[in-house]
Amino acid sequence: MLRFRSSRTQTVFFLVVLLIASQVLSYMIVFNYALLPSLKQFNRILSHEVRVMLDEEDMLKGTDESERPFRRELLAELGVSIYPDDALEAQEFYHASAIDFLSEEMSSQVGSPTEVRLILGRESYVLWLKIDNLPHRLIRIPLTELTEKDFAPLFRNSLLIALLLIAGMWFFMRLQNRPLVALEAAAKKVGKGEIPEPVPEKGSTEILAVTKAFNQMSKGIQALEEDRALLMSGISHDLRTPLTRIRLATEMMSPEDDYLAESMIKDTEECNDIISQFMDYLKPAQTNEHKAVDLNQIVSDVVKAEQDKHSTEFELITAKDIRDALGEAVAIKRVVSNLIVNAIRYGNGWIKVSTGMTADNKLVWVTVEDNGPGIDKNKLESLFEPFTRGDTARGSSEGAGLGLAIVKRIVSQHQGLIVVTNRTEGGLKVQISIPTAKKEKRLVREG
Repeated sequence: MLRFRSSRTQTVFFLVVLLIASQVLSYMIVFNYALLPSLKQFNRILSHEVRVMLDEEDMLKGTDESERPFRRELLAELGVSIYPDDALEAQEFYHASAIDFLSEEMSSQVGSPTEVRLILGRESYVLWLKIDNLPHRLIRIPLTELTEKDFAPLFRNSLLIALLLIAGMWFFMRLQNRPLVALEAAAKKVGKGEIPEPVPEKGSTEILAVTKAFNQMSKGIQALEEDRALLMSGISHDLRTPLTRIRLATEMMSPEDDYLAESMIKDTEECNDIISQFMDYLKPAQTNEHKAVDLNQIVSDVVKAEQDKHSTEFELITAKDIRDALGEAVAIKRVVSNLIVNAIRYGNGWIKVSTGMTADNKLVWVTVEDNGPGIDKNKLESLFEPFTRGDTARGSSEGAGLGLAIVKRIVSQHQGLIVVTNRTEGGLKVQISIPTAKKEKRLVREG
């Protein structure tokens, strides 16, 4: 079944259907209440003349042709003619269309079965009569006042009116839907984590009410974001201050308590990391700060930094001749770093990092693979949810479970994609794709 998703298209479609139905109904009304009565009246007059002609035909069967009455001459002057049914002109009768209601009326008026047919001749429409009381002869009556050209203006004007109405309806729907287009654009910005400017409150009553509600919602979201940022900033400051004092006091402990101090320092560092994760996750999007970023350089820097920290075997493959990514360098670096740290934590000492670009040059991607135990397929979809650490087979309970949630949030803010699969050789494969900057390509040396 054909469906139109756009309300504008649906409205115009149904209005066109109603227009066509009204035009058909108008033609039916004109035909039944104007044209049909006229045809019936003409048919009665014609049948009267034919009946008189038949009566005279019976009275004058033995009369010479020169003695034909004046009525027959008058009919001839009007173009009415009689042909034998085998005459060449009579072939037109056999190609004409039968008109049943005229045939019935003519038969009743003439008093003899009569067949009436209509055909479009060279100059006008033509009526043909076949009367049983006039055997082997056919009567031809040209309707000189009824030509095909008479109907052309009617259809042309009807078509013009229909096109004007459709164009007017389409323009009207565009004006009506213009506020909805602005509302849609603002809603998409909210979906990206941005706070749009208030949508102009105009349009019909219903659209105006929706726009006002949306602007109110947008203000509420903005106030909520500001309160959340203020709250997290306060919590971060209030928590890190005592943590710093604990760290300072721990470092001043006696050498005999080094084993205890080392554990406390590690706990305070972990608390600081958890606070940083919360702050990164709640950080609002700044899409207006996106610019061209060298993805290969970012990946190479992160891999080099992690190689210096861990005794993990890294395999780095950076594609050449790829476009820059469109985004924020610090945020993208956070994404790559979180993925690599996650792979180090759950892998078995081997990590493969690669970059590339899609065939249509619209996306650049980074893939991080490890040789760990992988994740149950049923849990792949929830892997990037906050406070989720994946399968228990993949390791420890370190962190707050926000690392991959931060990855998803940043990639979403960059209008990117994330694909997670289990490797056939064992382990996990995560690929992120980010739109490219609309700039010329640049050659990047392998990191």
